[in-house]
Amino acid sequence: MDQIKIIDGINDAITKLRALTQANVQQGWRYCNQDIPYPVATQPQCWHNWSIAQRNDKNYITWSAGRQVIWLSQRFLVPQDLQRYPLAGLGLRLVLTWWAESAEIFVNGQLVQEGDLFDSSTRILLNSTVVPGEEFAVALRLVSPGHDIGGLMRSQILYEATNDIDPGFVADELAVLQKYSASFEPEQLATLAKAVAEIDWEMVSQRTEFMRSLTRLRQQLSTIENSNLRIQNTQNSIKMLGHAHLDLAWLWPVSETWDVAVRTFESVLKLQQEFPDFTFCHTTPALYAWIEQHRPDLFKRIKQQVAAGRWEIVGGMWVEPELNLIDGESIVRQILYAQRYVQKTFGQLTTVAWVTDSFGFCWQLPQLLKQGGIDYFVTQKLHWNDTTKFPYGAFWWQSPDGSQIFSLMSPPNVAGVMDTNPITMASYAI
Repeated sequence: MDQIKIIDGINDAITKLRALTQANVQQGWRYCNQDIPYPVATQPQCWHNWSIAQRNDKNYITWSAGRQVIWLSQRFLVPQDLQRYPLAGLGLRLVLTWWAESAEIFVNGQLVQEGDLFDSSTRILLNSTVVPGEEFAVALRLVSPGHDIGGLMRSQILYEATNDIDPGFVADELAVLQKYSASFEPEQLATLAKAVAEIDWEMVSQRTEFMRSLTRLRQQLSTIENSNLRIQNTQNSIKMLGHAHLDLAWLWPVSETWDVAVRTFESVLKLQQEFPDFTFCHTTPALYAWIEQHRPDLFKRIKQQVAAGRWEIVGGMWVEPELNLIDGESIVRQILYAQRYVQKTFGQLTTVAWVTDSFGFCWQLPQLLKQGGIDYFVTQKLHWNDTTKFPYGAFWWQSPDGSQIFSLMSPPNVAGVMDTNPITMASYAI
């Protein structure tokens, strides 16, 4: 069997597994481009006069720039099964990604989440244990950016097991393993394909038996000798760290920056309650200082998470500065003021310079950062080069005086907004 056929077979299994618990619902939204009152817009009986929203060639729903409002609505009815796979008892999430200055999400008339340009995706838990026949009425109020059109780029219904693996989880594992093996161990593709061929598709309608089949698949993959394909490889691991990039000043007033920061940090704290293993990091002591002064209640909760090791302070500079414009003295003071504040407030120095969205880095920057107690440098801006492609993802960057700092290119923005799902991360890592 040639490699193309092997990969096609694995991809077919991945697609079939995802179809058991996931459904694209982008085509089902109705819309109203008038800013009607909330009590009216969130009631399903008002939606029958709304037209179906049209999608562009990227499957995006878009509307005009200039802080224009659009309401989107859709009803979701829990079926008995997807592709014969029973759904009763699974958790149900609505996955959304948008490009909007403001996003408000209502479920059955209740506001459940807010977002914006920076807090631009969500996995809303509609029910932790669904019952077939159950219905959810969802309304979105989205406001386009002042400088750009608005967009709803993704909407997906996702059923998942609460305390166990599920077909979608296994599909992601297989996708990552296939990408790795195709790049580094192509001789293992046949072994992977053979294991995938053992999935007992006849048992799809019997969820317990089908999950036993998937468990056997994972066990088979984990015991492949002398192979890095092992799912449970104690030698290597990836630590996931949440982050929300916030521009202090771009195309909006500073007052809006403060509002966005508060909404973002409150959202993070809420997510950390839902996901105890979720660790977050953020930059910009200027933001922390503002919240400390104006929202001491929120700041106290952030400090508690820092002390618990679930919130990391990164950045290394007072803001994430535009490093093409400022001189050396300004860079030194950025580092000095940031480190003074972080040490005084949180009892530690920042060791990571995080400037993901700044253009241009002077040759002396490693020297200045090292003298400020910083050991690591992170950016993604070099992905933006349209002609000369930067060849490294992780590298030692050296200043003229010999100072070195370990540097990392974070994943590129490939979806219009940051999309760091497991497949995106694995593709970038490979």
